[in-house]
Order: sequence, then structure tokens, then C-alpha cells
Amino acid sequence: MDRPTDGKNAQRRNGSGRRGRPRQGDRQSDFGYARILIVDDNEPLIGLLRRYSEKLDAADVFEAHDGEQALEILDSNAIDCVLCDLEMPGMDGIEFLRHLAEREASPTVVLLSGHDMSILSTAVRLGRAHGLRIVGSLSKPFTFAALRELLAQSAPASNSGPRLSFQPLTPDALHYGLDNDAVELAFQPKVSIGANEVTGVETLLRWRDRSGDLVNPASVVPVAEQHNLMNKLTEIVVRKALAQHGNWLADGHNFSLAINVSLLDLYQYDFPEFVLDTASSAGVPPSLITLEVTETQIMADIARPLETLSRLRLKGVALAIDDFGTGASVLQQLKRIPFTELKIDREFVSGAPEDKATRTMQASIIRLAKNLKLGIVAEGVETESELRLVAARRVDAVQGYYIVRPMPAADLPGWIADTKSAKGRVLGGE
Repeated sequence: MDRPTDGKNAQRRNGSGRRGRPRQGDRQSDFGYARILIVDDNEPLIGLLRRYSEKLDAADVFEAHDGEQALEILDSNAIDCVLCDLEMPGMDGIEFLRHLAEREASPTVVLLSGHDMSILSTAVRLGRAHGLRIVGSLSKPFTFAALRELLAQSAPASNSGPRLSFQPLTPDALHYGLDNDAVELAFQPKVSIGANEVTGVETLLRWRDRSGDLVNPASVVPVAEQHNLMNKLTEIVVRKALAQHGNWLADGHNFSLAINVSLLDLYQYDFPEFVLDTASSAGVPPSLITLEVTETQIMADIARPLETLSRLRLKGVALAIDDFGTGASVLQQLKRIPFTELKIDREFVSGAPEDKATRTMQASIIRLAKNLKLGIVAEGVETESELRLVAARRVDAVQGYYIVRPMPAADLPGWIADTKSAKGRVLGGE
């Protein structure tokens, strides 16, 4: 096999080499990965991965010997899955992840390495911090069964389409969008471990720009906070979310609704009245509302937010501490604020079955929450093994791509009906 010298000459191999094999775009593999890119400088391992790819029924297999060649291939080919080594000459796997995140393409990525699991786990977290679809890692040597299981577990979320743009909005674009109905909502179910049923949904912001394209919320919220528009954005989200929740309740769907709020919202003394008046108009009892506050947002100046949160609790609104474990004053916040629910950040869910340090921290968080008698939600569950672990540790509920991706409001009742008609499917992936 000739070693490629640039992207144009990089190897592309027919999936099995058999005559009459369907070409790129003609069919999908059983896992949805029709086009696989192998990024590794070890020729024997490339051959092994090519055979594994054939077993996965890939229609096309591409090969690159470092990150630079891989990027050139990605720029000219629609790749579904990347199998990437970390240690390579030239551009290594770590640097490759950064450059991949700058591109529009959004392939599934599996990281490979002969180093210890701590390095692999760090690389997985780094890739996900870049917004990449890192489904997991494998330590060399590994078997076909291990690769197959990893891809099979991640397959439900593999066809998620291109990642949304992270380009920040301009203040003018934000003003225009707030005045012209740019705010849309998606909803992600929370599923009870014990009852195996939907007990709540989280409201997620979606923003549609003037051209009709969806923009990543990470491009919206910071601009709103910096330009004194966060309260207006939250007001729109709360009104739309509670109106939809009222419709669901009227149709007999008796689950709770979670809405993320900013620290800036909590500095408004009239925020509790706004939430409660809006809920009353929509026919939503306060007991079915959960406000999620990101733990990193709770600042040292706690008096005004604490008053706001305490008054909401007095009226029956539940409070969740979101992204738990990612801030600097975790225990202090739990002591100060009357939270009712703790959401384990995906940092302590993703990869936990394979990584001892993550498993240990996850266990400590769950133990703390139970001792404080808080409800526990594990978010970011993306594989069967992650689900089994948090279920065995008796968290109350889970949410994540392995259960179901966020969906438009109109799709939720049908999904719930489907899960009720297929016993066990709620916690069995899409």
C-alpha cells in the first residue's frame, strides 16, 4: 500500500474490495457509518481497522497517516466516522481535534491510543469541549467486538447533522431576533429509572437567524448577557415554554417542565411574580416547574439571587443545580440555596464505565446528593454502559442522546406514545 503524500493522493479504499460493492452515497451501513476515515501512522493497525470497517459494512474507507492529511480528506469528502490515533508524526490526534472543531463537518469520532486511559479520557473531554461528537475511546490493543459495541451504542445520535455555528451574534442581530420571533424551543425528556417513564422535560433554546438557519445557543446567551438583553430572552423562553406545557397538561401529559435561567434573571426582584403569573395564565401548577441554575453562575454576591430563589421555593417551584461539579464553590452553593434537585454534569457521566477517576467522582456526587435528600438526574447519557452505571447507582432520572435527542414540541407526545407501546424502549435508546 502506497503512503499518501497529500489529501488528493490519500488512500480511499472500497469497503470490502468485492466487485460490485456499492459506492459512496449508495447505501448506509447497519450503524449509519457508510464512510469511515482511519487516521493512524501504523500500517498493520490501518490494515486491521480497514478489515474492521469492512465488517461494519462501510461502503468507503479512507486512510490518513496524520491529522493534516485527515483534514484534507475531510474537506473534500463527507465522512461519517473517524477512527483517530492520538500519537502520530506531524499533526497528532490532539491538535487534529482542535482543527476538526473549526470545520462544518461533524463526523462521529472514536479516539485510539496505546497510552494509559487517563490520557485517552482527557482527550475525550477535550474533544467534547470543542463541541465534537466524541463517542468514546479504545485502548490498544482492542477487539472488533469492542469497536462494534462502542459504535452500536452511539449510533442513535450519529446522524445528528452538521453542528450549529458558534459564531457569536452581533447585538443588532440579537435585537432583531428578539423582536422577530427568532426564539424557538426544543425539549429533551427526563426518564425515571425506577418507573421507566417520562417524568419531565428540559426546555432548550434554539435560535433561527434571518436566513432561516439555526444558530448554536452558545452564540446567543453570552451576547444577551453582555448587552443587557438576557431578561428579555428569558421572558420569551419562559412564556413559550409554559404555554406549551399548559397545552401538554390539558392533553393529559402530567410531567414537569425544566427551564434554564441566568444569574441575571435572579437579580430581578420581580422574577418570581413573572414566573408565577405566567404559569397561572398557562394553567401550569408551580409544583410542575423546575428552574435550573448553572452551578458556576452562583456568585459571591448571593443576597439578591438567594431572595429570588427562596421566594420561588416558597411558592412550590423546584430548583435544580445544573452542571454540578464544574464550579469552584460546590458545597457552599448547596448549603446556601434551597435546591431540590442535583443534575450530574456529563463530565462525570461520559466515559465513566471505562475511567476509574470519573467513576469515583460520580459515585461521590451521587452519595452527597442522597445524603442531602436531593433528586438526582444524570445528564449527557450517551451509551448503554453509561446508563447501566448510573441506574445501578440509583439516580432518579436520566437524560441524554442515548435515550432521545431534543425534539420539537409537536414530536414529544408521539414519542411518549411510542415508548409506552414498546415496553422497555424508553431506557433502551432510540
